[in-house]
Amino acid sequence: MSQTAGSRPTAAFSATLEVELAHVPGTLGRLCMAIGDVGGNIQSLDGFTITHGTLTQHIVVDASSEAHIAQICAAVNGLEGVTVISARDRTFDLHDGGKLETVSRIPLRNADDLSMAYTPGVARVCRAIAESPERVHDLTIKRNTVAIVSDGSAVLGLGDIGPAAAMPVMEGKALLFKEFAGVDAFPICLDVNTPDEIVETVIRLAPTFGGINLEDIAAPGAFEVEEALRAALDIPVFHDDQHGTAVVALAALRNSARIVGKEMANLRCVILGAGAAGVATAKILLGAGIGDVIACDRKGTIHPGRADLNHSKAWLAANTNVDRVAGSVSDAMVGADVFLGLSGPGLITRTDVETMAERPIVFAMANPDPEILPDAISDIAGVMATGRSDYPNQINNVLAFPGIFRGAFDAGAIDITENMKIAAAEAIAAAVSSDDLSPDLVIPTAFDRSVVPAVANAVATAAISDGVTRNTS
Repeated sequence: MSQTAGSRPTAAFSATLEVELAHVPGTLGRLCMAIGDVGGNIQSLDGFTITHGTLTQHIVVDASSEAHIAQICAAVNGLEGVTVISARDRTFDLHDGGKLETVSRIPLRNADDLSMAYTPGVARVCRAIAESPERVHDLTIKRNTVAIVSDGSAVLGLGDIGPAAAMPVMEGKALLFKEFAGVDAFPICLDVNTPDEIVETVIRLAPTFGGINLEDIAAPGAFEVEEALRAALDIPVFHDDQHGTAVVALAALRNSARIVGKEMANLRCVILGAGAAGVATAKILLGAGIGDVIACDRKGTIHPGRADLNHSKAWLAANTNVDRVAGSVSDAMVGADVFLGLSGPGLITRTDVETMAERPIVFAMANPDPEILPDAISDIAGVMATGRSDYPNQINNVLAFPGIFRGAFDAGAIDITENMKIAAAEAIAAAVSSDDLSPDLVIPTAFDRSVVPAVANAVATAAISDGVTRNTS
């Protein structure tokens, strides 16, 4: 089989096979068995057409890679009486032509509608905004529109693939904003070379948008961009790779601590990965009152004795690792209650987890392949979570960013504060009832429609409490 260790068939690598079968007993059964024998998972068998002694059948099959799809096709083609006519990649079909379009909110039926929506009537609205600039939030799309900004320098697990290749991800993000929170979002992929160019460009674009969602920008430039834009703009700026991950991880950790019978204030957490998400997660955990955090990068633990630290890692050295533990991530994990992986595949071992405290909490969130596979430590971990949808407890940013922006817009927020993020995490955690809470359910699913309204309400309340709304007196 072409599948890698621990990989599973998934819709991300699904194909629709159009096959021609001899119309004789047993042919369809042999076809299905051949697909299963090479690790394919049949999603559906569509209707068939019978023509001159043959059947034409459409079969949707999940695979684990593009090579695996080819292997499935070869196995099917090798059967007597079966021919693969075509194999269409369902993911590429879904993206064909892009995933977004512009839709009008108002009808345009006659000359009266035209005179109000456009000239001459629109001039009255323009003058009203010129006289009272705050009315732009009421009289244009600005109050409900987010710019999803990326330079394509750190896209998913693909690295620096550039702005054009980043577009499908940003389109997908816009789809999630609309679907889950009713927020209109648009991908802005920038051909730039420095963080300063991102900042300058976004400042010039900002009059159109009510919020900025920064996405897939490499650290440490991502920190510089967010800090500069928050200082320059009077609209919410949110780097989802940092704060979305941190919010959802905190939510899952709160519930996990309940399951293993430990208090947040007594937890010692090891974070592997000191990039954008790692730093933000450390900050939100400290703000939520965790006992201690030890952050690690590829060179080992981060502590004041290291001389190779950039600005963000220097902050970690000054504010975490109270016992000044030096050494590798394996050294740091000895006796730790929590491991949070925000790094890469296969970087910790079963032995590392065995050295942790009793009933350890392990969040191996590297995508697509985690720092350790759940199956390797299912008998050790008190709670296990990953970033993947094919295991329980997916740490998925979609639980955070739609509700955070919905709440910020509803409150007229000009910023997103740490209290707003912690409020979001608490709302996400509370979406799992005490009756449902279990080691396999510490975080709601992405399609739990109760989450966004709860997060939006909590965020809006926190924004008003923090005094960061436009109508604050």
